[in-house]
Amino acid sequence: MKIQKFNVPAVNPYKTNQLKAEQTEQKAKMKTDKLEISSEAKKLSETSTFTVGRNERVQELKEQVQAGTYEVNPEQLASNLVKYFKP
Repeated sequence: MKIQKFNVPAVNPYKTNQLKAEQTEQKAKMKTDKLEISSEAKKLSETSTFTVGRNERVQELKEQVQAGTYEVNPEQLASNLVKYFKP
């Protein structure tokens, strides 16, 4: 009696795992995100003169508070509070 091979493909689990890993790497390479920033957005992200001036004022106030020379004007404070809470 003669035994012949059936048409069964060779099974190599290491090769199939390697192929799966390569396929996932290729899919990951294909799905890269891309970010483009418009020129208008770049202009908006730049610091404005208002921001620079405000930062300077904040630094001045911090220095005054730390030195103990900062004084509050009570009339102006009361006036601003009334304007804020008055409908």
